[in-house]
Amino acid sequence: MNSNKTVTMIPMVNILVLFMLFLSRAATAQTNSEVIKMDLLKTEIIKMDSLLFDVAFNQCDAALFKKIIADDIEFYDDRNGLNISKGNEIKTLAEKCARPDKLTRKLNSCNIDKLGDFGAVQLGEHTFLVNDVPVGTGKFIHIWERKDNNWKLKRIVSYEHRAIKK
Repeated sequence: MNSNKTVTMIPMVNILVLFMLFLSRAATAQTNSEVIKMDLLKTEIIKMDSLLFDVAFNQCDAALFKKIIADDIEFYDDRNGLNISKGNEIKTLAEKCARPDKLTRKLNSCNIDKLGDFGAVQLGEHTFLVNDVPVGTGKFIHIWERKDNNWKLKRIVSYEHRAIKK
């Protein structure tokens, strides 16, 4: 009688093993898809960061700067407080670019994550340079909004600014 129970148990164990293998493959496929999506998101945000700073900010391309930042930009800064005027941001860029000393920004590091269907959050650290000499560091949080296929910088939190001691 025991041998009959063993015979019926073997197919059930096989079915369970096959089912678990199926589930693990489905989970792996979903995870791989998510990894690919996150890699694409990170690539897109790093590209936007580069356009915003390496081109618009560092090379004084006001037209590109204006295109990237949102009309309802909010910029929270540990030194200057809150600015909610896109016009003021563009004016600040123009004033920076009119100075004889060249102020630039270099990205040190960042982490990027998705914000549902809205967009992405970028947290990072950067260094500011004057005439290619590092003068300060800071941390930032950028909230990027995806509208259709375009990215807009919607919110900026800039904090922990520190001078570099010489």
